[in-house]
Amino acid sequence: MTEIDWSKPRLLARGIRKSFDDRVILDSVDLEVYPGQIVALIGSSGSGKSTLLRCLNLIEEINDGQIWLEGEDISAPGVDQDRIRQEVGLVFQSYNLFAHLSILDNITLALRHVQGKSKAEAEEIALQWLGRIGLADKAQSFPDKLSGGQQQRTAIVRAVALNPKLLLLDEVTSALDPELVGEVLDLIKDLKQSGTTIVMATHELSFARDVADWVIFLDKGLIAEEGEAAEFFRNPKQPRTKEFLARLTAR
Repeated sequence: MTEIDWSKPRLLARGIRKSFDDRVILDSVDLEVYPGQIVALIGSSGSGKSTLLRCLNLIEEINDGQIWLEGEDISAPGVDQDRIRQEVGLVFQSYNLFAHLSILDNITLALRHVQGKSKAEAEEIALQWLGRIGLADKAQSFPDKLSGGQQQRTAIVRAVALNPKLLLLDEVTSALDPELVGEVLDLIKDLKQSGTTIVMATHELSFARDVADWVIFLDKGLIAEEGEAAEFFRNPKQPRTKEFLARLTAR
């Protein structure tokens, strides 16, 4: 097992630019994420949060800049994108579970067919995770028999079961009823305690304040302000940040 160098960024991005036709979505975005850290991306809809996550996972091709994962330039031409996506898991707000597969099979699919694990080994890993989140009794159920919170926790577990170097979470609570949000956030807290490295786009500001290590406020594709979570929320520096936080906390 490779020893973790906690002093070096697990993910490093420099000068990330992304546009669709003439519309600039990300404009020279820099990002550093260290092992075991949670970085929260906040900002209005359309600010570039989801696009940034999709660029980090290589779903979207960047127009300019570079992305390194543990020192490897994963934005270089010819990089094996499928291999990188095993190491950089991305979970969407819409769950994306396979409706025709049981919860157990949803989790074991990539373990078996991508990582080459045996059926028994894959199921052992999946059942350990399902037990950890209190869904062991749902292993043979299909997604439509689960609540939204249970489906989202399954989607997150499906990603972390592959033991990725980095987990990207894209507004994973925004499609949930308010009473189901807490169980997903509790899982993220648990993952943080176990040392999972996470970048998450979220509108749950109190959660970002209490759990994230670093917060980045994106505004129209630019980093308007960033900083250590507690200080960021206690003492925002930029007028645009103050306006954004005041508007959301007033709701």
